[in-house]
Amino acid sequence: MAIWLTIARSYGLDGPFAALVNLVAGGVPMVFWAVFVDRVHRNPTTGVKWENPRPLRETLDISITKIAGLWLTWGGIAAIYAICRFYWEGNFAFAMWCFQMAAPALFVLSVPYVLWIDRHLENPRDGAWALGAWLIGSKEPVEDEAIHNHLRSWGVKAFFLAFMLAIVPPGFGAFVRADASGILTNPVALANWLITGMFMLDVAFATVGYILTFRPLDSHIRTANPYAGAWAVALICYPPFILMGNGGPLDYHPGTSDWTHWLAGHDVLLWIVGAVLVALTAIYAWATMAFGFRFSNLTHRGIITHGPYAFTRHPAYLSKNLFWWIATCPLLVTTGSLADAARATLLLGLVSLIYYVRAKTEEKHLREDPAYRDYSEWMERNAPIPRLFAWVMGKKRAPVAAEQ
Repeated sequence: MAIWLTIARSYGLDGPFAALVNLVAGGVPMVFWAVFVDRVHRNPTTGVKWENPRPLRETLDISITKIAGLWLTWGGIAAIYAICRFYWEGNFAFAMWCFQMAAPALFVLSVPYVLWIDRHLENPRDGAWALGAWLIGSKEPVEDEAIHNHLRSWGVKAFFLAFMLAIVPPGFGAFVRADASGILTNPVALANWLITGMFMLDVAFATVGYILTFRPLDSHIRTANPYAGAWAVALICYPPFILMGNGGPLDYHPGTSDWTHWLAGHDVLLWIVGAVLVALTAIYAWATMAFGFRFSNLTHRGIITHGPYAFTRHPAYLSKNLFWWIATCPLLVTTGSLADAARATLLLGLVSLIYYVRAKTEEKHLREDPAYRDYSEWMERNAPIPRLFAWVMGKKRAPVAAEQ
């Protein structure tokens, strides 16, 4: 990715197709590393047994049923895209173009892929199979929860992949086009360029994560969050449901400015605050990059304990909200009105509350996995951020159990 970004900046390749190449430049090396170095395809959590595959005749009916369920799912997603005019306006039009180009290949390649993988799966009767069995009226017992989890998983992919593909080109183009002349002597220009670059990396890694959802890579969705509250607080943070966007009910920006306005003429403070905001954005991007190609909202795709997740369970939410508070300074308003200052502060507080609720609803889902419970309990005893919050809240530290 670094090599491609250098080439793109050198030759002015700032268009949407160059942005797609950037995804390939990041995703392909991760796949090669995962397979040939980490050998993730051998992980027991894949549910794949590569030795002694079943004969095709034993799994053919299962595969045909699964393909029917998969195609029904994709057809439903396509219908939603077609009906919702929102998806054909603005940046989302590019995402729809990508899906239109990819759809024929996906439908064709899904047949040999399913026929092949089902011969190796320990349990090929998954959610796609259950939906297909329901569709054709199979007499075999079908688990409703398997269908529900399948639909939730594809709902996550359909919603967030469209959003990610919509914002990939603008962020990539802004980073590539940025004028580097004199940037090292201008704290605002340098901070903004670095922040743009790190958001570009964040979006690129997240998009690759939504694309590379495959069992052989051990990056499949184990479960999608089953709680309606988790979906509600997550979706209101993204268009078209976003509440804190311009003109939204939680838009805290009217009457405010940003750090560059309030610190104008104070170069030392501009350098300090710019460095803090860059650091917070770096943590935010790091939190996404730590997932590799397993990043996804509202899903369980394995428990991450390294990188920034060794310091706090929610580094992305924490750094993002601190960034907003420092960059916006809601108590300072250009109107000079105390009412506007109070309103902006309260609204930004509500936005932070939404992210706190998002964190708790995600934990509620992940705590169904014993590995996350162990991780969470370890974090409470050892990680610096949870211990800091416990100290601020006056909570006593949990007794240390016998740790392995």
